[in-house]
Amino acid sequence: MTTILFNKPFNVLSQFTDKGTQGSPRQTLSDYIDLPGVYPAGRLDRDSEGLLVLTDDGKLQAQIANPRHKLPKTYWVQVEGIPDEAALQALRDGVTLKDGLTRPAKARRIDTPPGLWLRDPPVRFRKSVPDCWIELTIREGRNRQVRRMTAAVGHPTLRLIRTAVGAWTLDGLAPGKWRRA
Repeated sequence: MTTILFNKPFNVLSQFTDKGTQGSPRQTLSDYIDLPGVYPAGRLDRDSEGLLVLTDDGKLQAQIANPRHKLPKTYWVQVEGIPDEAALQALRDGVTLKDGLTRPAKARRIDTPPGLWLRDPPVRFRKSVPDCWIELTIREGRNRQVRRMTAAVGHPTLRLIRTAVGAWTLDGLAPGKWRRA
């Protein structure tokens, strides 16, 4: 069994080919990983960064990707504005989205993560609107869920980095790099 951890950069698709547009300049996993037989267990949107687990084990892939297993996924989220305790508590209680109530999450404000790499292109900065970081751990994986949750409590996501999937973490893994788990 092969399992690898990949720090997916911003603007990279979580797939090995871009079938949508022939000759597309969009980057895919094949621009970074030359290891046959492994596939992503779950997804990260093109505009999200961070930990992507890839494996050749279909059972493990299903365990990671299927919300039924409630595997925790932790994110650093740079949000617009400064969430107060009520906004954080709403995330902890579960947020009502168009597709229903989310499961309760762990949510807390954090300082800018140490050793955080620069994003290319950088997040837009506005002098008149403050921003801050929160750490959010969820146990499901709806489409663009973290972004929709922070927007629902009045703090749109500016930057989203997945730092952990279960016990696997991004620790010491630079953007665009991978290692065996």
